[in-house]
Amino acid sequence: MLYDAFIAPFVEFDFMRRALVGIGALSLGACPIGVFLMLRRMSLMGDAMAHAVLPGAAVGFMVSGLNLFAMTAGGLIAGFVVALLAGLVARATQLKEDASLASFFLISLALGVTLVSLRGTNVDLLHFLFGNILALDNETLTLIAISATVTLVALALVYRPLILECVDPNYLRSVSRSGTVAHLLFLALVVINLVSGFHALGTLLAVGIMMLPAVTARFWARDITTMILVAIGAGLFSGYAGLVLSYHSGLASGPAVILVAGVLYFTALLFGNVGGLVRQAFPGRHLEA
Repeated sequence: MLYDAFIAPFVEFDFMRRALVGIGALSLGACPIGVFLMLRRMSLMGDAMAHAVLPGAAVGFMVSGLNLFAMTAGGLIAGFVVALLAGLVARATQLKEDASLASFFLISLALGVTLVSLRGTNVDLLHFLFGNILALDNETLTLIAISATVTLVALALVYRPLILECVDPNYLRSVSRSGTVAHLLFLALVVINLVSGFHALGTLLAVGIMMLPAVTARFWARDITTMILVAIGAGLFSGYAGLVLSYHSGLASGPAVILVAGVLYFTALLFGNVGGLVRQAFPGRHLEA
């Protein structure tokens, strides 16, 4: 019974195994990025950048159809351009960077949907917006795996500057010039992971696997390293449980994964030992006589 419910779908069906590998690789790459976005108070930037990827991917689709290389290249270019333009507008005007990003991501979303609608069908539009994790092929899995590997290696190289920038950016600027390099590399990693997530979960849900496990981890850990490990674990569990839920219930696989991540978030919000609501309502004794 347990075997049929939790293991058999991945043993019997190749597309389920591919989806599990894909969501696992996404979790390894995107969840640590989500932790740093949250600590840097840039969570909404991830959502904005996910939408910014859409018009570039749509242009690639118009030129070459559902071609992995064309859509990936278009998404990367669009993401980097929007990040650069939002930063330039914020520095050249009185507009804050979050408002600038919000403006660009709304324009990008509308432009991307329009471009897809001009060339494709409603099925293509749904694919762009919500992805299809059950249809991952070898090329897409390779792309996601490379993205996760590059992310983990790059984070290992700039781990200390990123942590210092989260805690005390002024101190980092006073003792080192690595802060700017680390920040630019971090933005590049955000875009890379959103583009790889786009192929599996679509532009609307790609940021979910990045941010929800990260926010969940915040309620279970104080140390950043532990937070990253908890976030990866939450992402992996969400992927596995979401695919099982989708298989047995008939729900769309991408939304099912994000819904499981949402359940983990609300569980942490209530029962987490670092600021959870129940913990705050019934604090334990800190001092013993």
